[in-house]
Amino acid sequence: MTPFELLSALFSIIIIDIILGGDNAVVIAMASRCLPEEQRKKAIIWGTVGAVAARAALTGVALFLLKVPLLHLVGGLFLIWIAVKLLTDRTEMDPEVKTGKSLFEAIKIIVVADLIMGVDNVIGVAGAAHGHFLLVVGGLAISVPIIVWGSSMILRLMVKFPAIIYIGAGVLTWTAGKMIAEDKIIHNLLRPYNNLYEIIIPAVITVIVILIGVKINSRPVEKAEM
Repeated sequence: MTPFELLSALFSIIIIDIILGGDNAVVIAMASRCLPEEQRKKAIIWGTVGAVAARAALTGVALFLLKVPLLHLVGGLFLIWIAVKLLTDRTEMDPEVKTGKSLFEAIKIIVVADLIMGVDNVIGVAGAAHGHFLLVVGGLAISVPIIVWGSSMILRLMVKFPAIIYIGAGVLTWTAGKMIAEDKIIHNLLRPYNNLYEIIIPAVITVIVILIGVKINSRPVEKAEM
C-alpha cells in the first residue's frame, strides 16, 4: 500500500470505530455505574482493554475469512444494510444493559456486550483494513480512547450536526463498495471489461445510499399515538 492508501485506510477505520462505537460507550458506563468510584475506573480501564483485545482478535479472524470467495461480497452487502439503517433509523437506542455487582462481573459484561454489539464494527474495520492487521490495531488504539472518554460529546455532536452521520455512512458504504469490488469472483467478472470498476462500484453505492438516507429523512416523523 502507498502512504496515501495507508492513511486513507487508517482514517476509515477510525471513523467506522467512532460512528459505530457510541452504543459500546453506553455499555461501559451502564455496566460500571453501581461500583465504587475506585472500582469503576478499574472496570472502565480493564473492560476497555479486554474489549479491544477481543475485538482485535475477532477482526483478525474476519480478515482471514474475507479471503474466501464471496465473503467479501456478503460482508459488503451487510455493511450497506448497516449504513442504510444508520441513516434512516430515527428511533432512540436504549439498550438494556446489566449492571455489574463486582469489578470482575462489570469487566465481563463490558467485554461480552462489546463483542455482541460490535459485529458490524468488526466487518467494517476488516473491510477497511484491506488485510493489514496492524492497521486494525492502530485504528483501535486511536479510536477506542476517543469513544470511551468522549462518547457523550460525540453523541451530542451527531444530534446537533446530522452531517456527521452522513459522513460515517459514506465511509461505510465506500468500504462496502470496495469490499464488493475486491471479491475474487466480482474481480474476475469485471476486470476484463473495465479497470475503473474498483472506483465506480463504491462511488455508485455511496451515492445511492446517501440519496436513500436524504429521501427517507426528508419525510416528516410520524408521532406515535399516546
